[in-house]
Amino acid sequence: MTDIQIRSGHWDQLAPDLKPIREQVFIQEQQIAPEDEWDADDAISLHFVMYSNAKAIATARLLDNHHIGRVAVLKAFRGLGLGHVLMLEIIEQAKREKRPYLKLSAQVQAVAFYQGLGFQSEGDTYFDCNIPHIDMAMSLEDSI
Repeated sequence: MTDIQIRSGHWDQLAPDLKPIREQVFIQEQQIAPEDEWDADDAISLHFVMYSNAKAIATARLLDNHHIGRVAVLKAFRGLGLGHVLMLEIIEQAKREKRPYLKLSAQVQAVAFYQGLGFQSEGDTYFDCNIPHIDMAMSLEDSI
């Protein structure tokens, strides 16, 4: 992992690199149905893909409504802080765009990860694709 890069772009540019990551993490590992994984938001999101030595290893997307979603890191690369680096890149992008806040729907098992980035839980837990989630948000007002 000597050469880490993050690219951002649209679905038509990055889909070949990010689709295998989401298929592995969400469809295969977490047993999410393909019809629940792929949605119309992909076409209108800004996508982020992290590469290690030119291999796509992590991805996420940012929607116009300030929602971060589909954050995924391949299993072999988890626990190395790469998801944190990817999220910091998305937060910086949002600041450059002068967004007032960011929000996301966190799997409950990832709440501490997002809290470490500055997100705060909002509301009660709920199930999405049979996985417990909670809404989280981060104000960017102080950084604009």
